[in-house]
Order: sequence, then C-alpha cells, then structure tokens
Amino acid sequence: MTILLTGGTGYIGSHTAAALIKGGFDVVLFDNLSNSSPDVVHRLETLVGKEVPFILGDLRNPGEIEQAFMECDIDAVIHFAGLKAVGESVKRPKLYFENNVGGTTNLLDAMRRHNVKRMVFSSSATVYGDPETVPIDENAPLGATNPYGKTKLAIEKMLRDLAEKEPDWQISLLRYFNPAGADPSGLLGENPKGIPNNLMPYIQKIAAGELPHLNIFGNDYPTPDGTGVRDYIHVCDLAEGHLAALKHLSPGVATYNLGTGKGVSVLEFVAAFEKATGIPIACEIAPRREGDIPTCYACTDKARAQLGWAATRTLEEMCRDAWNFYYAATQK
Repeated sequence: MTILLTGGTGYIGSHTAAALIKGGFDVVLFDNLSNSSPDVVHRLETLVGKEVPFILGDLRNPGEIEQAFMECDIDAVIHFAGLKAVGESVKRPKLYFENNVGGTTNLLDAMRRHNVKRMVFSSSATVYGDPETVPIDENAPLGATNPYGKTKLAIEKMLRDLAEKEPDWQISLLRYFNPAGADPSGLLGENPKGIPNNLMPYIQKIAAGELPHLNIFGNDYPTPDGTGVRDYIHVCDLAEGHLAALKHLSPGVATYNLGTGKGVSVLEFVAAFEKATGIPIACEIAPRREGDIPTCYACTDKARAQLGWAATRTLEEMCRDAWNFYYAATQK
C-alpha cells in the first residue's frame, strides 16, 4: 500500500514517514519546502535504508497535486500540509484560510478524481478553544480562539460533510496536542526556518547560543506556577499514532486525541530540558499572547481503546532526543 504524505518533509510528516516505512508501507512525500529542507529526504532515506520518492509541489496549485496522483499509484493520504503558527495566523488570517482550507479543497478534488477515499488528517487541539474542563475528550465543545484553529475546524467540518454525502470515504481526524522531541537516531528532528514558534526548537536555539533567552508569555495564568500548561507528546509516539489510525480506517469519520494525558507547564518544560542536557536556559516574562489559553491537555482513552495506541516516551526523552538532533545538525 502506498501512502501520499502532504507536508511529508515537515517535522511530523518525516517522522510519520519513517514509522510507516518501518511498518511495511510505501510512502510518497509531497511538500513545497516552505518550512523544511530537501535534506530531510536524504536523512529519511539513511534512516530507513531505502529510496523515498519526493515530489516538490504546493496544494494551492491544483495542477501540482494532480500530477502527483497521475505519477503515483496512491492508496491513501495522510494530510499534514498547512501553515501552523498561531501568532502569524492572527496577523494574516486570509493567508491561513487560503493555504490550509483552499489547499485541502484542491487535495480532496484530486483524491476524488483518482478514487482515493482514505485519509488521515492532521488536525489540532486548538479546535477545542479555551476548554471548559480538562482533560479534554473528543466530545468536548469546539470553538477555536485563533484563525489557525479556525482553519482546522473548517477542514474538519468539510471532511464530515464530505463523508456524510459520500459514505465510501474513510477519514480519521487526529487532534494533536504539542509534539516535541526527535528520532533517537539524530537523523530527523525539528529545525524550522527563521525564529521558531514552538517551545522546544526555541529552547534549542537558546541552548546553542543562537538566541539570548526564552520569552515566557504570561506568568499569571490560573495554573500551579502561573505559566501555560500543555500536553507535550514525543513526535515518535505521534508518528506511531498515525500508523495506528491508518490501519483502523473504516467508512465514515473517526476523531482521536493524540497526546499523553498529562499537563506540563512552560517552567516545568524548561526545567526538564535543563535536567536532560545540563544546559541552563535564560527566561524572561513577557505579556500574554493573543489567542493563547491557560491549560490544555488530552484525554486519550478513545485512542487507547479503539486504536490500541498510547504515548510511551517521557518528557526527558523528548528533551534529550531533540537536543541530540539539534546539536548534531548544528555541528556540521
């Protein structure tokens, strides 16, 4: 079975590609390299010991995704491609809807033309907005607080409407919490272009001396230490969640949280990184960011019961693996 991974050279896409190949699937990577590098393909090939097809393309261009389906015999799609920075989405909402929702529409059109009706979609816990209670289960009220989350909600609704109209579609919506870490080999990891938006790559750059300090956006939230609490999941656990979801696709739409079920504050995360690496991280308190919420962590009972999947790697492993990847990458 051959799986097309849109956004396949990205952070989560590349780790999922490795998990799929190790699980016996063939993969085709499709990416515009807006936040990744072609070097990822070579790293992935070294890790899995085989050639991995890569197509340079952008979902906003219908002809490019159409060409991918014409060139490759695709059986299913895992859809990662999309812009994902909360802060940027607040400043540029039109771009986010054009890229994320428009790109998905083009992808679905191509899938329908080629009778490929099996999809795993990369959604996000941002669709829960500011949750009324935690841990958050899949039946919690939906209502994103920023344009990025609203694009995910729009795509989820589009996929549900599609499956209701065309019952032969098999779709899994995976609501991620906060991926971190890297493959233990040091060959794959997170190294975004420009100033990072996520906590781990930002801390890595501080540890490497590339940035002066970590801005902690708010220390007056109603949490144990005043800083935001999130559910951080090792990217390899997350990748294995995609493999489990792909194997359990069935007619209709199924939704799963992928997280650990445990909340970790920003200060706790920093302390874990310092303990795992022995490197102190300078921090400064900054004003809260628009669109941020105090606390967000998952209930993962459904994924455990229906997919047979659960996160197993620790916060210390996330920090160690992430730093090992970044240190090795910056020493070249």
